[in-house]
Amino acid sequence: MAYNKTLPSNNTLIPILIIAGLFFIFGFVTWINGALIPFMKTINELTSAQSLLVASASYISFVVMALPASYILTKLGYKKGMSLGLVIMGAGALIFIPAAESRTYWLFLTGIFVQGTGMTLLQTASNPYITILGPIESAAKRISIMGICNKVAGALGSLIFGSILLSGIDEIQEKLSVVSVAEKAKLLNTMADSVVVPYITMAIVLFILGLLILKAPLPDVEAAPIEEAKEGGTTKTSIFQFPHLWLGVLTLFMYVGVEVIAGDTIIAYGISLGFPAADAKFFTTFTLLAMVATYALGAFLIPKYISQTSALVVSAVLGIVLSFCIVFSSGFLSVLFVAALGIANALVWPAIWPLTLKGLGKFTKTASALLVMAISGGAVIPPLYGKLVDINKADMLALGLSEKFAVANASTEGYWILLPCYIFILFYALAGHKVGLKQ
Repeated sequence: MAYNKTLPSNNTLIPILIIAGLFFIFGFVTWINGALIPFMKTINELTSAQSLLVASASYISFVVMALPASYILTKLGYKKGMSLGLVIMGAGALIFIPAAESRTYWLFLTGIFVQGTGMTLLQTASNPYITILGPIESAAKRISIMGICNKVAGALGSLIFGSILLSGIDEIQEKLSVVSVAEKAKLLNTMADSVVVPYITMAIVLFILGLLILKAPLPDVEAAPIEEAKEGGTTKTSIFQFPHLWLGVLTLFMYVGVEVIAGDTIIAYGISLGFPAADAKFFTTFTLLAMVATYALGAFLIPKYISQTSALVVSAVLGIVLSFCIVFSSGFLSVLFVAALGIANALVWPAIWPLTLKGLGKFTKTASALLVMAISGGAVIPPLYGKLVDINKADMLALGLSEKFAVANASTEGYWILLPCYIFILFYALAGHKVGLKQ
């Protein structure tokens, strides 16, 4: 796959900046889940697995809406599709208002799902757009720059919403065990109401941006025709004729799962280890800043000093090593190893997209939709982590161990789920991305 060569390279700066702004927006919205998970767990009195449905509601929308999003983009084009995505995200933010008033978990999840629907449209448009906006050899560099915007926004969102939503949560949790049922309901209702003003503000900003993007100078770009498309004189006619694509989809599924675990569980993990929420609210920021630093390094190194494939190999190996480090350490050191997963994760997304879209030509939009569907790994794998935590906790309590010890150790043991994911990413980096392509 090549980029549209009719577009001069000096005309790509403004479009790149606009797309960077979009990555900032859905980075901000996505990574506040790290604060939402312990917040929802408290106000709705949930188990660990139930609280991680916050991530599921956000990421499952990518399965449900990716193919419809591809169809919408075919009809509307990239610009109008991005605008519609922003408006849908704004509508999802407004659902938080009745959800907070009724303190109804499924309604909160509905709002998160609707926001995820809007982000699906944005992701389906913006990732292939930035990939084909320049040479395929430097696509990982451009996506790394997008990743910096995404994760800086995520760090800001985590800090801002962590300060708003987790303020006083330790004291509230202590009170909940001793107050009457009526006082308990009053405390939780007051805590739930703290989302109203932030989400109204978010909705207004998203609606305004949705209108502004229609006026943005975004040129039409399309992928070039398939260059490796003929076998026995017959042009490939089906998306199923590209095995490297399907392996890439599964790899991205695994990757998003571990990325969400690294960013969205770390605050709750810190709290489970005994850190006060006032300190733990910064932990997601540690993960995201590690990603930002690595993105910046990737933008400098790729492709001049290191190939996209080599970056993926190094990332996968580091992820495997850190997975062992997490489960065989404890306390703040273990938290730091979880945060360090940001280093292992940063260059995986930028490398997988161009490796997977290579040679797809007219199938690029459909393939992009499939890759966006793979973001559902963030809906499946984190709850599995939560389920492991709940099972390990129950087993430890059955052995007569203390609640504090059981919660902390069960939370640590749950990170074993990272290992098979990174092993599969390593396979794709070494061999999977070559399957079915002529060398």
